[in-house]
Amino acid sequence: MNNWRILGGLLPLSLVLISGCTLAKVDVKVVSERTSLENQVLGSYSSLSEDLLLVASVRGVSPTGKIESAPARSQEQQDASRALETVAFHADDLENFKRLGWAGENRDGLITPFPRELPKSLTPELKAFASLYSEQEFQQVLSEVNRAREVLMLRVIQTNENFSAQDLPAIRKVFAKLNRQNSAPGTRVQAEDGSWSTP
Repeated sequence: MNNWRILGGLLPLSLVLISGCTLAKVDVKVVSERTSLENQVLGSYSSLSEDLLLVASVRGVSPTGKIESAPARSQEQQDASRALETVAFHADDLENFKRLGWAGENRDGLITPFPRELPKSLTPELKAFASLYSEQEFQQVLSEVNRAREVLMLRVIQTNENFSAQDLPAIRKVFAKLNRQNSAPGTRVQAEDGSWSTP
């Protein structure tokens, strides 16, 4: 009778083994979903970059050999183009400032300066870079980048019929979120609640 109990317990186990049932490994990946506002801001911002590329690619000579003037652009378009150029021009310097801990991405989509103290462990190239900038030059770069970012945020409002001046705080939050996401690990970023961290 004991043998029947043992065989009765082994029967379900043997059925599981014979049927080849296995536990499948489930790999779940969480993909961030952008809000409608973020998609609109990104779309408007992308069109600014495309406008700059189109203007740069226009030929100054027609197929018949006549010299042509560049297409007319509004002052706002010109300002946005200069702002994009400024941001691109200072991108490497700004990245190094953030790596040094001298600057961070704030919750308004702008750059916040921090004391210019040299970290204890620096690569030779970063140390050499740090010696190139005076306080005045450092502040000048941050000022230019922040002005350019302001121009771009305003241009997003101007180019999207769904936005008005009242949307500027929300657009700032979108820019701030994108800047935080694009910041290198170990650089300072400000959360929406105002706290600073170095993820």
